[in-house]
Amino acid sequence: MRLNDLDERIVHALADDARRSYADIGTLVGLSAPAVKRRVDRLRAEGAITGFTVRVDPAALGWRTEGYIEIYCRPHTSPQDIRRGLERYPEVAAASTVTGEADALAQIFAADMRHFEDVLERIAGEPYVERTKSVLVLSPLLRRTHVTSTTG
Repeated sequence: MRLNDLDERIVHALADDARRSYADIGTLVGLSAPAVKRRVDRLRAEGAITGFTVRVDPAALGWRTEGYIEIYCRPHTSPQDIRRGLERYPEVAAASTVTGEADALAQIFAADMRHFEDVLERIAGEPYVERTKSVLVLSPLLRRTHVTSTTG
């Protein structure tokens, strides 16, 4: 499904603030509140909007160290095997299969360096992992909470 311009503007308004009222969104996009609600309901039913959430600063939860772990897997490891292994770690914020030498990349939040090292060692010890390579984030430069279309 491809969003039209109006639906995209509604989605961006919700991505900026999911608690924004339909009336407020309507003012931004030139629709009535009921028309915005109908569109949001349709976007949810079609799966374009998958949910509403809150964004929390990881440091507020005590997670002050961020890093990435490149995961190099043993032969015949499926993406499902990697996912099952990583979803047990609350420190894993995101994980993806990737191109290049590594098989997967995991974003990690930890309380401190020792905690990060502990998570790294536990992931490296998973049966499907052949080796790992990690990098630590010094300063996040840009974090987007939603993607903006470049068309139109």
